[in-house]
Amino acid sequence: MRITLDATERTKLEEELSSLKEEHRDLDSAIQALENSGMSDQLQIQRLKKRKLALKDQAGRIEDMLTPDIIA
Repeated sequence: MRITLDATERTKLEEELSSLKEEHRDLDSAIQALENSGMSDQLQIQRLKKRKLALKDQAGRIEDMLTPDIIA
């Protein structure tokens, strides 16, 4: 079942999606920097990767809401 979005809701979801993607990129950079440093904290890296995955899942759900169903 697809929910119909009005323009305001769509804009809000697009802004949230953009924010999630930006945070995802920032986490990717932070993880890379930690892994490249000589003193990496594996627990912290694991937590950041878990957060990054949660952001990806959340972004995917929003993308699904924004993408109309296509009848084949």
